[in-house]
Amino acid sequence: MKHYKTLTELHSGNGWDAPEHPLFSMIGCQAACPLGNREFTTDCYIIAFKKIKSGMFMYGRTKYDHDNGCLFFAKPRQIIEMKDLEFEEKGYMLMIHEDYLNGHELFKSINNYGFFDYDVTEALQLSPKEEQIILELHAKIQGEYFNNPDEYSREIILSHISSILKYAQRFYKRQFIDREQVIGKTASRFNDILKKYIGEGGLEKNGLPSVTYIDEQLFISPRYLSDVLKQETGKTALDLIHIFLISEAKNLLRLGEKGVAEIAYHLGFENASYFTKLFKKQTGLRPLEFRKSQLN
Repeated sequence: MKHYKTLTELHSGNGWDAPEHPLFSMIGCQAACPLGNREFTTDCYIIAFKKIKSGMFMYGRTKYDHDNGCLFFAKPRQIIEMKDLEFEEKGYMLMIHEDYLNGHELFKSINNYGFFDYDVTEALQLSPKEEQIILELHAKIQGEYFNNPDEYSREIILSHISSILKYAQRFYKRQFIDREQVIGKTASRFNDILKKYIGEGGLEKNGLPSVTYIDEQLFISPRYLSDVLKQETGKTALDLIHIFLISEAKNLLRLGEKGVAEIAYHLGFENASYFTKLFKKQTGLRPLEFRKSQLN
């Protein structure tokens, strides 16, 4: 597998013209654009606006869901794999070497955009109006890139890239809401998996369920799951696991058949004191105080 350290290497290895700048480049594709088969990593961030006609795009060894999307993102040193890939319609790729961000606020803030990190990735679907916003920003970047760059060009280009990322964040949020309306609340499915895990004796066999376990059952990545759950509930996946378990603990405490330590171990906690601390954090009461309050 080829690793491209520089943009010059990346352009040369893909048969593109040399970049106008050693740390930032743009590739346009005005019609059908076959790329064939290739696998590589790079030291660049990639933002691509393109509709895929056929083939498969893999990111981080995982198939990228591009059936309805046309804007996708990749970060440095992630494996990018293309299999019989062919694009349709006009589009572009922005390639930003990580060194291009040095000294700019994007150097740190770019890590806050979760869509670069998804393990099970999904292209961003754009409405015609959203598509026009992104294309207008691209045109501004293109103007700076090709037309007499000067000492202001880098700052202007990065400001437009920052705008693309902020719009993408907004559009992904809208996509999460739309998805929720189509497939139902992820939080509800999340709780269904927890119920099944407990019902099938998962706590006794394997202890507390991990967030990774839930991710795998939902077939989505940890970062994606976190974003969706935050959108739906305002809480993280771990928060929801704890809330669910404390709810189960309340039921067991009401029954009065088991002691606090026994309930803790039954629910997969290795340490009864940790269970007690978590219970108080969630309810404001210690387990025995809660049980007593239910008897009054």
